[in-house]
Amino acid sequence: MAKISVIKRQVRRETLVRQYYELRQKLKNELKQATSFKAKMDLHIRIQKLPRDSSQTRLRNRCWKTGRGSAIFRDFGLCRHMVRDMANKGLLPGVIKSSW
Repeated sequence: MAKISVIKRQVRRETLVRQYYELRQKLKNELKQATSFKAKMDLHIRIQKLPRDSSQTRLRNRCWKTGRGSAIFRDFGLCRHMVRDMANKGLLPGVIKSSW
């Protein structure tokens, strides 16, 4: 189980990303369309003044059951430990144990 503080930090980042998503996209589009160097620098500075945690790249995939931050299966949103455990119990539809 991940530390509660790490999970809460992730939740705070997710809310910031949602809050600033449209503004960030608008600034990025303006930056792509800007022609003068000065306009590009001004827009870049405005993007940098946004909160650092509002960037989507600061988010991390986490297991919804344990909060583990690595070895996440995107299909299920679970870490490898929980995928194995739940698959053995038959809780994941379409997943069967392989043997040869």
